[in-house]
Amino acid sequence: MRLDDVLADLSAESVELDLLVGGLAADGWATPTPAEGWTIAHQIAHLAWTDEAARLAAAEPEEFQVELRKAVENPSGFVDDGAAEGVALTPGELLTYWRQTRGELQEALLAVPAGQKVAWFGRPMSPTSMATARLMETWAHGLDVADALGVRRQPSNRLRHIAHLAVRTRDFAYLLNDRQPPAAPFHVELSGPEGDQWTWGPEEAEQRVSGTALDFCLLATQRRHRDDLGVRAVGAEADEWLGIIQAFAGMPGKGRDRGQFA
Repeated sequence: MRLDDVLADLSAESVELDLLVGGLAADGWATPTPAEGWTIAHQIAHLAWTDEAARLAAAEPEEFQVELRKAVENPSGFVDDGAAEGVALTPGELLTYWRQTRGELQEALLAVPAGQKVAWFGRPMSPTSMATARLMETWAHGLDVADALGVRRQPSNRLRHIAHLAVRTRDFAYLLNDRQPPAAPFHVELSGPEGDQWTWGPEEAEQRVSGTALDFCLLATQRRHRDDLGVRAVGAEADEWLGIIQAFAGMPGKGRDRGQFA
C-alpha cells in the first residue's frame, strides 16, 4: 500500500465522520456513546488528541517523548486525560481543532524521510502504517458516534486497510494477553463490501479465518461481540485468535456485550 493511497482513504473516512458531527447542536455533543463514560465530544477529542500525538511523533520526535513519558507514568489514564482536554473546548472549537490536527498530521507523514520509522506508544511504525492505524481509529470511533446517533453507515473498501492491520498485528494481540503467538501463519479470507475477496496468508494453512470484511473489522476493533458476528474460525489456534484479536494499540478493552446491537 502506498502512503498517498492510505492518506486519501484516511481523509475520506475523516470527512464522513465530520459530516455526522458537523451539524450537531451543542447538546448533541454530550450524547453518550457505547464507550463507557465517553460522549460524542470525547470521541472527537480523542481522535484530535491522537492525531496531534502522531503529528508530534512524525515532525517533532523530541516533543513526542514528553507524551510518551506521560503514558508510562499514567498507563491507565493518559488516553482519558487527553480526551478530557478536548471536551473542555466548545463544540465549535473542538471541531476546528480536530480538522486542524488531522490536516497537519497528513502533511507531517508525507514529510517523513523515506525508510524512516516514526516512534509511537507501541512499536515504531512506518508513515504508511501510522496512517493505517489512524484510519482504523477514525473508523472505530466514528462507529461509536454513529451508534450513539442511531445512524447506520455503509461499509466501504477502506475496510481493507483495517483488516490488513488486524492481520499484521496478530502476534501483538497474543503478547498483550500473555500468550505465545502461533508459529505458523493463518489464512484469512474476507468478502469486501463490493464483493471482492481479500486474502492474507498461505492458502494451504491449517488455521483459517473467514467472513465479511465488515464483521472482521468490527471484531478486530472490539465494536461488536463475537457472538453477534459471522466471522468463522477453522482450527483451535484461529479460534483462540478471534477471542483476543485487536487492531488497536494499548491494553485489551472490555468490548461490547453480546446482543447489545440489533
